[in-house]
Order: sequence, then structure tokens, then C-alpha cells
Amino acid sequence: MAIAKAERLMNLALCLLGTRRPLTKRELRESIEAYIEASAASATSGSASAAGAGSGSGGSDDAFNRMFERDKDDLRELGLVIETVESVDGEIGYLARRDSNRLPPITLDAEEAAALGLAAKVWQQARLAGAASGALQKLRAAGMPLAEDPYDTQPVGALEPRIPVHEAAFEPLMVACRDRRPVLFDYRKANAAQPGQRQVEPWALECWRGHWYLAGWDRERAAERVFRLSRITGKVRLRAGAYTVEVPDHVTVRETVERWSGETATGTARIRLRSGHGYPLRARALGTSPLGDGWDELEIPYGHGLDAWLVEFGPDVVVLAPDELRADVVERLRAVAKG
Repeated sequence: MAIAKAERLMNLALCLLGTRRPLTKRELRESIEAYIEASAASATSGSASAAGAGSGSGGSDDAFNRMFERDKDDLRELGLVIETVESVDGEIGYLARRDSNRLPPITLDAEEAAALGLAAKVWQQARLAGAASGALQKLRAAGMPLAEDPYDTQPVGALEPRIPVHEAAFEPLMVACRDRRPVLFDYRKANAAQPGQRQVEPWALECWRGHWYLAGWDRERAAERVFRLSRITGKVRLRAGAYTVEVPDHVTVRETVERWSGETATGTARIRLRSGHGYPLRARALGTSPLGDGWDELEIPYGHGLDAWLVEFGPDVVVLAPDELRADVVERLRAVAKG
């Protein structure tokens, strides 16, 4: 009878944790009963199908390699830190050091546990849904208290927090921020007809007004920049090498994104807005006056990035003042019209 996968993974984990030196795939193959069984079965099948054309060792090796790589990925997904070590003669070995896989006691109280449960719900419809759910299960297995979740008792249809992530660039940028790796991508500015290439040292991803932004250091411009993920075109390519500037603290990064995305106002602007349109603008308005003929005049906070936001409302918005904001909006609209 074939050995169950759970038992196979357990045996592999025990081998990697129990060794004092890296073990090669050959040594693991000869030490774990499930691999011995699988190799023997594959060799027998390969020999029968070959009908004398040769031994089944090639098929046996391929089957073992596929099984071993899947098992290794599964253990890493479960949280086991597996190191890959190359010897002086170029042979690859694997081990899981105990000090790298030992966690401190989990000391979360009921309120902290509830906060983590809420955080996991926030990511349910995002690319991090699987990671958030898996992390929560691991914490509970490690002793995190199972606090009552008030969000599970809400009637069907109750509001729940969600962070939608639709941009393909989110996942590779999240990995780059975590691993501190520079990235290369094509970026289309709102007032540019064609995208341009950017080399960036990514700091953090932040969500503002329903849009995701990347804050980081633009190497070519030698300055901090904020990039809206929806304007990144093509694939995000990860690069090797160390960062050239120090990463600011998270509070500073959030302030940078807030400033560049237009959340920080330095003045006020006057716009004409078509009646029945632009409700996000109306929610931010400091004052509203009806003009007649289906138009209203609004006074809204004016900060960096407001021109890009106003362009999204198209013909429903006309900038009255200040002149520099009007000029920026016109320039962006002309760039869009040129394609």
C-alpha cells in the first residue's frame, strides 16, 4: 500500500531537521521509504512499457524528482525553512536548521487574535487570501486563542472589509518589497502617450482611495517616487543587487504615498461639476453652489495628484482655478487624446 502523502512529508521534514549536514537528493531518496516505494513502482512500470528497450531508471528518476520538488514546496508552504547548500564539488544538499525553524511562544490575547482574524477577512478577495488563511491556521495551531469572531455572527449581506487587488503587478512587487530586491518595469504616466522604463528600489505598497501605489527610490531620477499600480504595463522584473539608499520607516512611506496621491492638500481649487456626477468629489467638497443648466460649482482641497484624479471624471469636470491646475488637467487630457 502506498504511503500517505502526509506521512511522506513528515518523514522528509524529520530527515531535514535531524541532519547535521546537508543531505543530497540521492541520500534522501535512499532514506525515506515512500521514495523507495515510488522509485521501485516507477522503475517496474517503465521496464514493462519499454519492452526490452532499456531499463526504467530514467522514468524512475523523473518521477522521484517531481515528487521531491512538490514535497519540498509543500513543506515550505507549511512554514519549514529549508536551506539549499552547494558543496565544494558542486553537489546540492538540503537541510532544515532547528534554530531557523524554532518560533517563540505565541502570546496573543483574545483582542489581538480577533484583530488577526479581521485582517485575514480583509484579504479574502485579494491575491493574499491563501497566504492570510494559511498564516491564521498556523498561528492557531501554535496556540493562538480562538476568540469569538463577531464578524462570523453577522447576518448574510452584512458589510465586511475587503481590499480588492486586480493589478498583475501587485504580487511580484509585494515579493520585491519583502525581499528588498530592485525591480524593473514599464510605467505610463497620466500625461504620457507611451510608457517609459523605470528602475526602482521598492519600499512598500499602500492603498489610497481604492488604488494601490508603490513607494520607492527611482534610480534614474535619484529621488523618491510613487507609482500607481494600474499604470504599470507588462511584467515586473526582479533584479539582483543591494539597495543604494536607506529604506524610510513605514510612517514616512505612508506620508509619501499620501502626498503623491493627492491626499495632502496645500490649498483649494474651484471646479465645475455636472449635476448628478462625481460623488467622490462632492464628498470632499468644502462648499457647493448650484450654477444651473445642470452644473454645480465646488470648492475642493488642492494637493499633489489632484490633476490626475480630475482627469478620470472626463467631460463632467471643468477646472476654474487655480490656473496651474487647469493647465495640468488640459495637458493630461491632450496626452490622452493623442493616444
